[in-house]
Amino acid sequence: MKHCLTIAGSDSSGGAGIQADLKAFSANGVFGMSVITAITAQNTQGVFDVQDVSSSMIAHQIEAIFDDIRVDAIKIGMVSRLETIEIIAKTLKKYSLPPLVIDPVMVSKSGYNLLAPQAQKALIEFLVPMATLLTPNIPEAEVMVGYKINTLALMKRAAEDLHTLGCTYVLVKGGHLEEDATDVLFDGESFYCLHVKRLETKNTHGTGCTLSSAIAANLAKGMRVKEAVEEAKAYITEAITHGFALGKGVGPVHHFYALYKKAGIKE
Repeated sequence: MKHCLTIAGSDSSGGAGIQADLKAFSANGVFGMSVITAITAQNTQGVFDVQDVSSSMIAHQIEAIFDDIRVDAIKIGMVSRLETIEIIAKTLKKYSLPPLVIDPVMVSKSGYNLLAPQAQKALIEFLVPMATLLTPNIPEAEVMVGYKINTLALMKRAAEDLHTLGCTYVLVKGGHLEEDATDVLFDGESFYCLHVKRLETKNTHGTGCTLSSAIAANLAKGMRVKEAVEEAKAYITEAITHGFALGKGVGPVHHFYALYKKAGIKE
């Protein structure tokens, strides 16, 4: 079995963050491990508080994993402050790294800032150049490139600009466009567009975390980036299709729909 590590924040409601990452790892056939960077108080209605984990504790978590267990792929999600980004980059550079997927989590669906403004530059400077794949959604890409993105052509332009930051591949996710949700994958030379009909549902909590983790799982299993993204896109589409109501707000995607179906558990 392959082993995947997520470095991200905890979601107390279980739909996003570390919890979604571990579910996506399991659903895609790899063993999940975690380094927690922050603890959030959140539910389906929003994020209400964040407490960052100390830099030394983040470093010790990473070291504890790498000094004992083979890591076949890494996913980095919520890294909310400058000190967190610096210690992750410093600690990871001590090791020979496997494929690394960065999901640049900046703002929650409810509008809570999950990445301090002063940390945005550090993310670009220290972590993005280490990435095999960068997976921003449109609002995140807009922050990173500094202009509005509202067409497929501008998504491609943004992918080109983001690629110059040093990552090997860029996947600009199109879920925020008004038309069908088209994602753009760019390898520095060629574009590959993944077209999927928009799904009309409000239960999309954890979508970005889940997709990036599924990609990391597929890379750990030896897939090439394009294949890893295609397979992960199919997985997240099914998970969104079968997302379910939970609490009073935005429900989660269904990470284990295929397993529940096989077990005869009704939605």
